[in-house]
Amino acid sequence: MNVIVNVILAVQMLAALVMIGLILIQHGKGADMGAAFGSGSSGSLFGASGSANFLSRTTAVLAAVFFVSTLALAYFGNARPATSGSVLEAPAAVPSGAPATPDAAVVPAMPASGAAQIPTK
Repeated sequence: MNVIVNVILAVQMLAALVMIGLILIQHGKGADMGAAFGSGSSGSLFGASGSANFLSRTTAVLAAVFFVSTLALAYFGNARPATSGSVLEAPAAVPSGAPATPDAAVVPAMPASGAAQIPTK
């Protein structure tokens, strides 16, 4: 499952980087007036409005890929393994000479005053 998480993480990072590049390439809404007077992308490969449609659709697809990969990473990050690797969650091991039940364990009594008594020789 670690390989799947790494692949999804790589897809997410690539989608984010390409999406940043595409967003920086796109013209804002104020750039339409400049394109009307001859500057801009009127002579480009996609035509006057074709590149805007292509770039915006590609950005939307990459945003969807980024969103799905984020959800997949959240799902795999929240999934718990079948066996726990934590020492704190495992039950305590009972030594061979100790009693098996906690009822039979001998607990030293505390002094009534609450102060520790120092043993004398």
